[in-house]
Amino acid sequence: MLKSDARKIFAEKRRATTSQQRMKWDDLVLIQFQNLALPDINVLFTYAAMEMEVNTDPIVDYLLFRNPGLQVAYPVCEFESYTMKAVAVTADTPFIKNKYGTPEPESTEIITPDSIDMVIIPLLCFDKKGYRVGYGKGFYDKYLLHTRPDIIKIGLSYYEPVDEITDRNEFDVPLNYCITPGRMYEF
Repeated sequence: MLKSDARKIFAEKRRATTSQQRMKWDDLVLIQFQNLALPDINVLFTYAAMEMEVNTDPIVDYLLFRNPGLQVAYPVCEFESYTMKAVAVTADTPFIKNKYGTPEPESTEIITPDSIDMVIIPLLCFDKKGYRVGYGKGFYDKYLLHTRPDIIKIGLSYYEPVDEITDRNEFDVPLNYCITPGRMYEF
């Protein structure tokens, strides 16, 4: 499947999904996530979900409960260069929506890419080899080039994988895991 076709198909699937279905699926994704055998992590880089994305809040809460000293960071995007930085947050950090409606933290404490142990990556869909289709600007793939080779990359999806993303390129970074309401995929 081409990335452009996947974006259309899965954006339409999201629009057809009710908020009640998403809430149920968020709970099921959390249950699947809790089955991961994870090493200790000190720094998590995640995203603040937009409407119709898998809600990361329950997963962050679970990880903070499991590891009270966990440092959590969220992206702040630079749209002119299609790059982003990870910024540290606390429970009191306010978030504002950027020009595309994505919640971003109002924080200035930058977390260096090489200090991140795990990243939870947004996606529209993924394939059976662990490659994801995002929103088409390459923010995460560019960022991941600067992280450690052993970083754990996790995608969250409401939908099962497509067979193959056929127009991958050399800059696409595969996931280690993708979690759906029905199962966990390891790549």
